Amino acid sequence: GLGVGAARTAIVTGASSGIGAATAVVLARHGYRVAVGARREDRLAEVLGRIEEAGGEGLAHRLDVTDAGSLDRFCAATREALGPVDLLVNNAGANRSARIAEASDEELRSDVELNLLGAMWMTRRVVPEMIERRLGDVVFVGSDAAVNPRTFQGAYNAAKAGLEAFARVLAMETEGTGVRSLLVRVGPTGSEFGNSMPQDRMQEILDSWRYWGVLRHLHWMSAEAVARAIVRTVTIPLDESYPTLLEIQPGGRSKENSP
Repeated sequence: GLGVGAARTAIVTGASSGIGAATAVVLARHGYRVAVGARREDRLAEVLGRIEEAGGEGLAHRLDVTDAGSLDRFCAATREALGPVDLLVNNAGANRSARIAEASDEELRSDVELNLLGAMWMTRRVVPEMIERRLGDVVFVGSDAAVNPRTFQGAYNAAKAGLEAFARVLAMETEGTGVRSLLVRVGPTGSEFGNSMPQDRMQEILDSWRYWGVLRHLHWMSAEAVARAIVRTVTIPLDESYPTLLEIQPGGRSKENSP
């Protein structure tokens, strides 16, 4: 929560598509310099183009949040190009959907590493400098699956629940330092996120979710709507009351807007 006109530097992980890409562009419109990281470099280049079209300055750099060396290289490149980091948006995530009884070790590990460990590792790299400067926001892009777990997403749900605990501990440990920890619990969002789900089993998965009462409708929000809500939150001044937990759900006023 810096004053208007101050140059601010943000990192957005998982920024090649979806909520990450949208958040990077909205931040650029608000005057942030934005370092975007993801594994798909071709897609990152497109996002950097959109940042520059919005009148912003940015850096696109390959990032694998599960690789310590990749994290170090990304952070070094960001500081060199854009200066110290004022905002970190931990958005990188994926979901390898499978029933627990059918999941491989690799699928379980991949979900926990990407959604939980990656955010922990990235946070550890930027928070000390934020505390030293007495300035900084760390945003964790979570999921309502943390509190309403869904079948076929055991490891993903567990990782997102863990992310909420980690964000809360960071908030406690940074209280009074000028650093904020903000958890954004996101409901159904239209993005490429669902592409990694087994398409041939989608009907079975949706039926299971309906049975357990975790799928009320097929409405979803745009990634841009989620991005705007995230940016609204970080622009609240530090000395005002602000939400440490923000839950975002699709606007439910027009029930007929089924996809």
